[in-house]
Amino acid sequence: MRQGLCLASQSPRRAKLLRQAGFHFWTYEPKVDESALPDEGPAELTERLSIKKAEAAVRAAAVGGAEPVCLGSDTVVALDDTILCKPSDSTDAFRMLQRLSGRRHEVVTAVTVAQGDWRESRRVTSTVTFSHLPEEVIRAYCETPEPYDKAGAYGIQGFGGSFVISLSGSYSAVMGLPLYETTELLALAGIHPVWKESL
Repeated sequence: MRQGLCLASQSPRRAKLLRQAGFHFWTYEPKVDESALPDEGPAELTERLSIKKAEAAVRAAAVGGAEPVCLGSDTVVALDDTILCKPSDSTDAFRMLQRLSGRRHEVVTAVTVAQGDWRESRRVTSTVTFSHLPEEVIRAYCETPEPYDKAGAYGIQGFGGSFVISLSGSYSAVMGLPLYETTELLALAGIHPVWKESL
């Protein structure tokens, strides 16, 4: 593994956001169990998983003798006291979207930057209000590939954006990577965007 910045994620959305912000990086796929612990809330879950992902990349780099800055992130949707992670299948996705229909929910995203023994995290909570979704709309949406790799079974940057009446908070965090907090953390680690080269 090289020096520089490593994104500990295979999410194309996180990579796109990080590239959009002007960062140069490569990716590493961390093998992390994303199951919630007993009595673990959405804020605690996302922060723990973002740390675990960043630390997995740090450990992999150490094997090769490198010490890159590693970035991990995790996102969950919370409806009342229920955590909605990624759906397991179309039935699960349909059920999640039915529950979100016509209601307000929270999207909690945590980001962690780690290098060697140092790590720092930030957490962002955004509130999203959905329109009422007729069953035929949910069924048609579940026939697309969009719901299946996303917390809460929808992508705000895709077809699912048409479900959203309002958003209070960070749009990029709802997509999976809060850019303001990410840029702030990376600056602490000495990593800065290179806008001129990104244009």
